[in-house]
Amino acid sequence: MVETEKEELVQGEVIEALPSATFRIQFPDGKVLICYLAGKMRLHRIKVLIGDKVIVKLDPYGGKGRIVKRL
Repeated sequence: MVETEKEELVQGEVIEALPSATFRIQFPDGKVLICYLAGKMRLHRIKVLIGDKVIVKLDPYGGKGRIVKRL
């Protein structure tokens, strides 16, 4: 885990693709969270598929996460 000022980056795995470019991500500790694609990933049309490992920037208030990188 890499921590920034308020948000932290966590690696997870895509387990389900949902409508509107949202995904269900499972983290190594077993936690599951709904996440959306970051603007740069939409802009450059980077595809995310089930089973992909991704880096997620977590919201400090416990909302949705933002997928910032596909590994």
